[in-house]
Amino acid sequence: MTLTFEVDPAVDRTLRDGVLSLWADVSNAGGAVGFVPPVTPEEIRPALLRHLVAMAEGGTRLLVGRDEDGQVAATAFFTFNTHPLMTHWVWLYTVMVHPRHQGKGYGAELMAAVEHTARTAEGFEAIEAIRLTCRGGTGVDAFYARSGYKEVGRVPDAIRVAPGDDRDDIVMLLPLR
Repeated sequence: MTLTFEVDPAVDRTLRDGVLSLWADVSNAGGAVGFVPPVTPEEIRPALLRHLVAMAEGGTRLLVGRDEDGQVAATAFFTFNTHPLMTHWVWLYTVMVHPRHQGKGYGAELMAAVEHTARTAEGFEAIEAIRLTCRGGTGVDAFYARSGYKEVGRVPDAIRVAPGDDRDDIVMLLPLR
C-alpha cells in the first residue's frame, strides 16, 4: 500500500487529533521532531497550535499523508519566508512518518510528495529550494541525502537532548531549479 497525500487539508478535530497522535508516537519512538520521550499529545498541543495559526495566516502549508485506513500517517509543514531577500525558498518542518509504517518506503514517498508539492502546488511558483534542519546522531541526514538534499551547514552541539547529550544541528537544502 502507499500513502494518499493532500496539501492544505481541511483542519478539523480529526486532523488535529491525528497529527497530535502522530507527533507523540513519533517522539516517543525516538523521532527527532522537537521533543524527547516521554511526551504526551497535550505537551505537544502548543507546538501544533503554532503551526495551525501560521496556516490560518497563510505563512505555513501542511502536506498530510494518510494510510489505507484514512489515518494520519505522515506530515510535513512548509513555512514561507517573510524576509524579502529569502522568499525564494521555504523551510520544511515536522517531517514525520508513523512508527508503525517504518520500513515500508513511506518516508521516501513523503519526501517525493514534498518535492512535488514545492514544484507544482499553487502558491509555490517562486520557490527555488527547500531548506530543513535535522538532529545529528540520528542518521536522518543520510535519509534526506537519499532524497536529494545536500548538507549546507552544521552547528556543533546546538541541540541539547539531555544533559551531556548534545547533537549537531544540520542544515540541508534541496534546490528545485
